[in-house]
Amino acid sequence: MASKYIKLLPVMLCFFAMGFVDLVGIASNYVKADLALSDAQANIFPSLVFFWFLIFSVPTGMLMNRIGRKRTVLLSLVVTAVSLLLPMFGDGYGLMLCSFSLLGIGNALMQTSLNPLMSSVVSGNKLASSLTFGQFVKAIASFLAPYIAMWGATQAIPTFGLEWRVLFPVYMVVAVIAILWLGATPIEEEQPDKASSFGGCLKLLGRPFILLCFLGIMCHVGIDVGTNTTAPKLLMERLGMTLDEASWATSLYFIFRTVGCLSGTFILSRFSSRGFLWLSVGMMLVAMAGLMVADVHYVIYICIALIGFGNSNVFSIIFAQALLAEPGKKNEVSGLMIMGLFGGTVFPLLMGFAADAIGQSGAVGVMAVGVLYLLFYTLKLKTAKQ
Repeated sequence: MASKYIKLLPVMLCFFAMGFVDLVGIASNYVKADLALSDAQANIFPSLVFFWFLIFSVPTGMLMNRIGRKRTVLLSLVVTAVSLLLPMFGDGYGLMLCSFSLLGIGNALMQTSLNPLMSSVVSGNKLASSLTFGQFVKAIASFLAPYIAMWGATQAIPTFGLEWRVLFPVYMVVAVIAILWLGATPIEEEQPDKASSFGGCLKLLGRPFILLCFLGIMCHVGIDVGTNTTAPKLLMERLGMTLDEASWATSLYFIFRTVGCLSGTFILSRFSSRGFLWLSVGMMLVAMAGLMVADVHYVIYICIALIGFGNSNVFSIIFAQALLAEPGKKNEVSGLMIMGLFGGTVFPLLMGFAADAIGQSGAVGVMAVGVLYLLFYTLKLKTAKQ
């Protein structure tokens, strides 16, 4: 039992490293300010990060069958560490595009391979709770990122002169520790599953319920990345806050997403997934309506908190429903659902154009469309699982 927990610790540190991808929201706001970019230009950064899920999710499944899950996770950590190294040399537009691209590639590899690796360490009834705790650890890295960036921007750091970019070397050190620790930890893996293919995944989109789930994942991630990116901009636009002051909104979102993730474990064990999804989507609908018109700071904060809690369990509910709908094709369904993280590319781009046209209310309107789709998905959940 003790050896199992020893193996679990480096895996949990990898979940922390998985959360590095969420720094893209606050980082894109600082890059926008440094380089005087428009919203559309700045939102390319989060869009670029999540674009790579479309390209790398299924090939990563094939790679795991060749080199194993642990080596695939180690590769993802190496790519992530390199992506965090680049901003130490400057914050030019091209350099940051390269950094965020590598961050997205590394995270696509990690998202696809780390959960299966966990099943090689923990099995049976404890697997679900361990994965949930992993998401909690991931969320810690997410809500710490704005604080570290804000500290770097407001404190004098004469040794490095990185200001807000001090976030990158801090997280790079953690990534290097994760590489060394996981690499030195022996983990016995079961025989690889049959490799999935693009054709096998895309063919499943012909099943109506799987298509509903795929689009639901896209909307969930779009709302997640969109709130992460837009929340500080709302406070700056409507209340005249500085970026450093408004960065708190991003941490607030991740705090309530973390609370929602932990509480969802207990709520879902006592209530139906459909009932909890009704509650979650209802909270987000109220929040979107509030963000469209609110110009008081505490109302905006309440709305951001509602989105964080409401969106925290949507991915797990949809993912589980998709697997239940196709129990004999879990590899293909898993690859397809991870490809749905591509929604993190589509939504920020549309939100950037909408914000440039009519202000941050336009960006909120784009997210509201995603919430309305999740409402439609919830209505279909009871009858569409065939």
